[in-house]
Amino acid sequence: MSRDPSIVPDRHPVLEVRDVSLGFGGVRALTGVSFSVAKGELFSIIGPNGAGKTSMLNCISGRYRPSSGQILLDGSDVTGLSPNRRATLGLGRTFQNLALFGHMSVQDNIMVGRHHLLKNNALTGALYWLGARREELAHRRVVEEIIDFLEIAPIRKAQAGTLSYGLRKRVELARAMAVSPKVILLDEPMAGMNLEEKEDMARFIVDLNEEWGMTVVMIEHDMGVVMDISHRVMVLEFGCKIALGLPEEVMANDRVKVAYLGIDEDEQVA
Repeated sequence: MSRDPSIVPDRHPVLEVRDVSLGFGGVRALTGVSFSVAKGELFSIIGPNGAGKTSMLNCISGRYRPSSGQILLDGSDVTGLSPNRRATLGLGRTFQNLALFGHMSVQDNIMVGRHHLLKNNALTGALYWLGARREELAHRRVVEEIIDFLEIAPIRKAQAGTLSYGLRKRVELARAMAVSPKVILLDEPMAGMNLEEKEDMARFIVDLNEEWGMTVVMIEHDMGVVMDISHRVMVLEFGCKIALGLPEEVMANDRVKVAYLGIDEDEQVA
């Protein structure tokens, strides 16, 4: 699955990371990392294990607070805001390790992603038929649209914990989509999947970006997928940015070959 080369992202940055550093005691997880992501872009972050990729997503989503630096979402500084507040402002997130409610249905897991958008209060709750019911039905229509898009209608009533790993990853993507994010953060969305599941997930991510217009920031180890569907790629090594550019530029970068692809400098052709 490849992206449509005729679809070009807007130049306006919807996410900006400015000189972000993160430390845990004496360990430096990130050091002075800066980059921006344009509206409508599919931006991938790659690097060896321990390079700081998930730490960067945790800083963006609000799970970690950087030791220094700034994070801006659509021009607003969100560095000190909670994850819930960032979700309200338009930031969605999936996790490397599944974080679904196993005892709840697929449909209800996805509805959790709409929770921050609910406007009903104690009064409208008491007067359910005057407003809250209409609001709930509107949110359920959005959930049904996501279910149809991800082709999970047959399992909408199934308990999430009973599903295969690949389907659970799809449900987690659905819940992140339900936030209606400006930017969606995907942490290894294809990890642990077989080839068919990876192809399906790659197609959904491209369609999410191109048809739904969502800006995507993705961590993924499958280099073939990354190079096929990304507009730009950033490479981290030991918490530092060592390359950023078009997929073909990054693949040709000697430092990336040494650090990430395992190609020894002595093996490179002059």
